Amino acid sequence: MSEDAPTLYARQETHNAECAKCALGAAEGTFLTMSIRFDLTDLRLFVHVAEAGSITHGAARANMTLASASERIRAMEEALNAPLLERKRRGVQLTSAGTVLLHHARIVSQQLEQMRGELDNFGKGLRGHVRLLSNIGAMEFLPVTLAAFLSAHPNINVDLEHHGSGEIIRAIAAGRGDIGIVGEIVDPGAELESFPFAKSRLVLVTPRKDPLSRHRKITFREALDREFVGFAAGSPMQDLLNYHAFRAGRRFKLRIRLNGSDLMCQMVEKGIGLAILPETAARRSQESMAIHVIPLTDTWALRHLSICVRSFSSLPAHAQRLVEFLRPPKPVS
Repeated sequence: MSEDAPTLYARQETHNAECAKCALGAAEGTFLTMSIRFDLTDLRLFVHVAEAGSITHGAARANMTLASASERIRAMEEALNAPLLERKRRGVQLTSAGTVLLHHARIVSQQLEQMRGELDNFGKGLRGHVRLLSNIGAMEFLPVTLAAFLSAHPNINVDLEHHGSGEIIRAIAAGRGDIGIVGEIVDPGAELESFPFAKSRLVLVTPRKDPLSRHRKITFREALDREFVGFAAGSPMQDLLNYHAFRAGRRFKLRIRLNGSDLMCQMVEKGIGLAILPETAARRSQESMAIHVIPLTDTWALRHLSICVRSFSSLPAHAQRLVEFLRPPKPVS
């Protein structure tokens, strides 16, 4: 290599200085010559803090103590000579410099995952990491599928988070996740690629000897005179049920709100109220509880679940493998 050729470290130092110049608003002509060195742990921590809107929660996601996380962020701000976060009573917000740093930190993290995926073919010592975001309907399909995938790929780790479909689409578009599974049509304006995943039907769950249990099928409206065991406040599924009850000119009457389909079915079994659940979850609970499952005939009760990504070809190799694993097999012609 020629002695005049810039080293990788020198090129990185130049890039860092240019990023700092932009972040600190030095467009007026002041050139920054400071040496900025952030390691991968710093960058990952900053992404977690920015996405959580909290240093405390960001530190927890990064498996780091609050004191250590605070010290690292303080050191980053001192290196830049500019604040990255605005500390507020209920969390933190990004400054202009923090917004620029977050953008580049995500790019670095994505490139690192791509490198790991491509090098995985040459050695088994590298570990890949995939961020998978799923809505509640898809969660019922994932345990068996993910267990099989992780068993077949011991060097790949998966972070699985539960969110509403709209939030997932926004997160994938913004680069806050690698793969999303949603229960609504992906807006072409989001500029995401989508693939079919599964179909999920909502069902009415009743006690086994309930008067409604004689029905083989039922409409949502027919059950609205009864009281229900519902999802926790803020749940996208509960918002969906409230919306369709409103459209029917009725109120969705709740006796209790719970997190978890198994707990909800236990309450139904005790006669506390009825429940609306994804069929997979309800059938599983039916195996051990005295409950009855009745499919809803409403068109909105059949949900087509889709996988969405920003760009399949740009995903790290291990994330591409997970997408292919999640997609249903093509029918044999």
